[in-house]
Amino acid sequence: MNRLKVFLKHPNKKSFPKMIKEVIILMIKKREIPFYYFKYLYRKNVTNYLDYVSFKEQLLLVGHRSLHNPDYVALINNKLYFALFCERISIKTPKLISYNLGSNFFFNNEVVKITDKEKLVDFFEVLFDKNKIDALFFRPPSDYGGKGCFKITKEDIENNLDGLYQNLVNGNFVHTKVVKQHDDINKIHSKSVNTLRIISLLTLEGHIEIISAFIRFGVGDSVVDNATSGGFFVGINLEDGTLQPIGHYLSQHGGEEITEHPDSGYKFEGFKIPYYKEACDLVLDTAKIIPDGLIGWDVAITSNGPVIIETNAEPHIPISNITSGGLLKNKHVKNIVEALKKQS
Repeated sequence: MNRLKVFLKHPNKKSFPKMIKEVIILMIKKREIPFYYFKYLYRKNVTNYLDYVSFKEQLLLVGHRSLHNPDYVALINNKLYFALFCERISIKTPKLISYNLGSNFFFNNEVVKITDKEKLVDFFEVLFDKNKIDALFFRPPSDYGGKGCFKITKEDIENNLDGLYQNLVNGNFVHTKVVKQHDDINKIHSKSVNTLRIISLLTLEGHIEIISAFIRFGVGDSVVDNATSGGFFVGINLEDGTLQPIGHYLSQHGGEEITEHPDSGYKFEGFKIPYYKEACDLVLDTAKIIPDGLIGWDVAITSNGPVIIETNAEPHIPISNITSGGLLKNKHVKNIVEALKKQS
């Protein structure tokens, strides 16, 4: 209903005859009912609507067996597996401090059975002291979109755990050192680590290309930046790492377009991502080690360079569609989609 309201109230809609014509053309060309048209393509600024990946094409890209190896997908989509993998081969990623599977907490090759809140407080006090850190970030291994994430600080452990104890001991979480974000990005928003989503594609020719990049920003006091959790996203120009002038909320969160961060008032246009080239190089180098066909890489920028936070085998194609002005403009994406259609 929220998406429908956004569509009906949007001030920059195409005329209804034009929308009807485009929907009919999409039905014929794409061979599906283009419900996705009413999320974004109805806007006047979208003139090349045929260049946008359709829903069926998206399913091919994220699920086709010839593009995704199940063993790679299991590694990519599980934050615990990925963190342990990165630790073994020294990929730049936030340090894995500990993790838990239910009430079993793992740290320093030991397993601690947590039976009450006091024991959990003691566990984290030891962990903070031994690692000389003042905060931990928690993520469920298999959830996405920032769901279930939270932070615990050394100075306020007991209060943090008052409302989180049951959630922790009844769930599964990866506990990593909190990333200290680059000061330039903090100027835009400092309450969350605002990550780049860089998407790599293994082309038909067998080499890896970056086909899309955007940055997500949190809003308010949220510690997560994900657009699906109420944040917004801004496209990154692939050539030079500068931000596009307009940021976007997803339609389920109002679909608004903005030119500056709502909290800081910082304008996006012209802002250059620090260590952008290094972030792309890190993704390309790591994609050679995990050569799955399509991967979304979440990369944080610190004062010392980029670190990979996590990976996703389903990298939110609709957002990339918007920030790239239609993914099918990329010849490698177009060739892959056409090849997958022939195989299906």
